[in-house]
Amino acid sequence: MINGMNAALRRVLKRLHYPLDVMLLRVCWYVAYPLSLRNLEEMMSERGVSVDHSTVHRWALKLLPVMEKLFRKRKRPVSKSWRMDETYIKING
Repeated sequence: MINGMNAALRRVLKRLHYPLDVMLLRVCWYVAYPLSLRNLEEMMSERGVSVDHSTVHRWALKLLPVMEKLFRKRKRPVSKSWRMDETYIKING
C-alpha cells in the first residue's frame, strides 16, 4: 500500500522531516480510533518520536485528501442490481 502511494504523496511531502511510514501510521490512528492529537503526541513520545500535536494535525490536513483520492481510485464499483426480500407491514389493522 505504501509503495503505491509514494508517487502521489511525493508532491505533498516535499519538506517534511519524518519518514512516510511514521506519518501515515499516526494519521491512520487519528482517523481510525477516537484519539485526540495530544494522545497521539503522548503515544509517539513513549515510542521515542518527539512530535508536537499540531504537527500531527498538519500531517492529517496534508495527507488525508491525497489518501482519499487514492483509495477512491482503488474502490470497487457497486453493482447495479440490488436484491431485497419481500416484507409486508400491516398498518391500522
